[in-house]
Amino acid sequence: MSGGGACLFCQIARSSTPTHLLHTDDRVVAFQDIKPSALRHYLVIPVEHISTVKDLRRRTEDYNLVCHMLSVGQSLLHRDAPGSKEYRFGFHRPPFNSINHLHLHCLALPFSPRWKHLKYMSMGPLGFIEAEKLLEMLKP
Repeated sequence: MSGGGACLFCQIARSSTPTHLLHTDDRVVAFQDIKPSALRHYLVIPVEHISTVKDLRRRTEDYNLVCHMLSVGQSLLHRDAPGSKEYRFGFHRPPFNSINHLHLHCLALPFSPRWKHLKYMSMGPLGFIEAEKLLEMLKP
């Protein structure tokens, strides 16, 4: 699935922007969210353009990608916010996602400002889905 030149996250993944990358490998890149909602707020995105969680399927390839995204996010937050009492990892589902390029929100709490927690609440089939819950749905 090609994101073309218009997708900002594809440009970041190709290092075509001045965005500072916290992690990069052949499958994913990670960087700070431009509008952080917590003490630390990172995004982990696949290098390959995948629009949203709705494009993921119950198959080994997608399961392994999300596992890798989560592992990278956890490593970064444990490194950069070791004193945080709570971490949150998940994805916004359409129509609540801001950019149509899959991205894992990695949050070291507390939220800042505190009302931002509303953006990262699960609302049944809508809103935010925790990474672990998505992995259960994708497990082959």
